[in-house]
Amino acid sequence: MPNDFNQQVIDEFRANKGRLTGYFAKARLLLLTTIGARTGAPHTTPVGYLPDGDGRVLVIASAGGADRHPDWYRNLLAHPQVSVDSGVFRYDARAVVLDGEERERAWARAVEADAGWAAYQRKTGRLIPVVALHEIARPGPPDINASSPGEAIRLVHGVFRRELALIREEMANGAGGGTLGAQLRVTCLTFCQGLHTHHAGEDTVMFPLLADRHPGAAPALRRLREEHESIAVLVADLRRAVTDGTGDPAAARAEVERLTVELEAHLTYEEQELIPLLDAGN
Repeated sequence: MPNDFNQQVIDEFRANKGRLTGYFAKARLLLLTTIGARTGAPHTTPVGYLPDGDGRVLVIASAGGADRHPDWYRNLLAHPQVSVDSGVFRYDARAVVLDGEERERAWARAVEADAGWAAYQRKTGRLIPVVALHEIARPGPPDINASSPGEAIRLVHGVFRRELALIREEMANGAGGGTLGAQLRVTCLTFCQGLHTHHAGEDTVMFPLLADRHPGAAPALRRLREEHESIAVLVADLRRAVTDGTGDPAAARAEVERLTVELEAHLTYEEQELIPLLDAGN
């Protein structure tokens, strides 16, 4: 039977390309589509996720602490290939239920990031499953939920802006403990890798294509490439700050602030210069 609350979240999520208001405004959510274990029909559910790097994210089958596993979890046990919609990116994934020490490490990171998970576990006698969603590689560019190349750039930039804002807030809220939490370190490293991959794609694919079609854009493209290099230095500094063994939140927070200022200026300039060129043929 359809869940009216979930459907409202799904409708808002899709209408706003992953951006939500109210209680979920600062949550990391995705839409997970599984195949019904009994019906064989697709079933979409909004679920919270944790960045985990290496082309995967983690989802937790808490069901709010209910004594019964959620439907989506039972579905993926029967059909491990699922579909993921982040609001901007859409991809197929392979679901793997974590167990043993790997599950315990992932669970500890989740609880460290949000004590609500532990509260759910206390409400139920079942062990709440942790599931890794591994993106299934596909040829060609990523599937971006956009109607034009210019909109795709805006949406991807929005992902980086929002994630960096969440990281800044998490650092501000969690710095009192004196060290960076394990999940926050993973989140930072995942962000760094995503930004590196995005810039590498622009340098090797988008920029050469625009240079060929729009020779007059050469100065802007040169500046953007140079900014990629300076941002890469800041990303490397952030990586060191979160992996140097001390977990100094002040040092990491300073590197995030430096990166935020330079990245925002870069994204704004890129949008001003490239979106008109990308959408010129549409």
